Amino acid sequence: MSISICNLNLSLQYLLLMITLLLLKVDSRTHPGDIRVLKDLKHGLHPESIAPGSCLSSWDFSVDPCDHIFSDRFTCGFRCDWVASGFFRVTEITLDSVGYSGSLSSTTWNLPYLQTLDVADNSFYGSIPDSLSNLTRLRRLSLSMNLLSGEMPVSLVSLAHLEELYLDSNSLHGPIPSSFNSLVSLKRLEIQENNLSGEFPDLGALKDLNYLDASDNQISGEVPSTLPVSLVELSMRNNKLRGKLPVYVGDLEFLQVLDLSHNNLSGPILSVLFDHPSLQQLTLSHNNFTFLQVPGSVGLTSKLIAFDSSYNDLRGILPGFLCSMPKLSALSLENNKFTGMIPTRYALKVAVPGSKSSSLERLLLGGNYLFGPIPAALVGLKPGSANVSLVDNCLYRCPDTFFFCQGGDQKSLVDCKKRFQPVMPWIRTPN
Repeated sequence: MSISICNLNLSLQYLLLMITLLLLKVDSRTHPGDIRVLKDLKHGLHPESIAPGSCLSSWDFSVDPCDHIFSDRFTCGFRCDWVASGFFRVTEITLDSVGYSGSLSSTTWNLPYLQTLDVADNSFYGSIPDSLSNLTRLRRLSLSMNLLSGEMPVSLVSLAHLEELYLDSNSLHGPIPSSFNSLVSLKRLEIQENNLSGEFPDLGALKDLNYLDASDNQISGEVPSTLPVSLVELSMRNNKLRGKLPVYVGDLEFLQVLDLSHNNLSGPILSVLFDHPSLQQLTLSHNNFTFLQVPGSVGLTSKLIAFDSSYNDLRGILPGFLCSMPKLSALSLENNKFTGMIPTRYALKVAVPGSKSSSLERLLLGGNYLFGPIPAALVGLKPGSANVSLVDNCLYRCPDTFFFCQGGDQKSLVDCKKRFQPVMPWIRTPN
């Protein structure tokens, strides 16, 4: 009996000990190092940029952060998860977009369990700190739409698990580090709207990269000769790219969107783009392309939905194969040097599409040297039925009573005769 009482006392003592230990843990649920980073982040901001009601305005370090997350003390801005060390660790920091202003270098970013860091659409300034390389478990880094400057830090290549990197809409300059080819887990890279320069590096090793946007920079050289075959969307719009399109673009078998507009590219628009197995949107406007190669399928196998090659130097008659593309619904060939009459097939694809073919909802042919009468199929179109423009051509008659003739006059007879008199002998210069 005495032995049983003794065992009971020991059990009670053990239970009290466990309760005491649990209470001690509750007093400090967040790892001290993580608390220090959260404090440094808040204290590094200009106080006036912490608006009332914002996430950071609720960060009150008189209590434990992870123990009071989503309470009236820590309403939002981060996430905690329990780990084997016996502490809660900060695994996500996602700040609201209220205009926080300060430097990201106010802390050394020692958060070994952080998986997401998102401070987008604020007013953080200064360089991107090298200490972000401490975030070895990071999967998503978004610094978009801030005031960050300096070069893209090479130290980011140590983030081996990084899947999404957003550095767009800042003031970063200098080259794109070639060592970014080591970020083998990367699926999405957005670096548009900066001042990045130099030639685009080889990123062919990024076998999981689906989305790449490097638009609105100062990137020079030719279109990269090695790009990840996994790409679904590629945009390098508004840079200083030159030379011809590489044939290997046809090998990017998953590519759906390609935008290389507003560059200095020249030569032919390759036939592989019209025979591509998945390409749906092709934007090559504002370049110096001179002609379109006819695809072997004559357009019948094309997946293109939208094609824009306006503001180039394309010549000759309007390519007939474009009307054979079964899914094409938006076509812009504005401001080139096309001549000849408007093919009836173009008009029919707008007004009377086939049962197995999409209609042209947008057909922009203005700013060329097209001549002759307006196809009869277009004459019966009503305003709002389609977006069609034939302005600034050499058409025989294009009165404003037709909506597709509104918004600009036809070229003068003098201009038309000067360029195309050998094929347009009927033009007479007024006396």
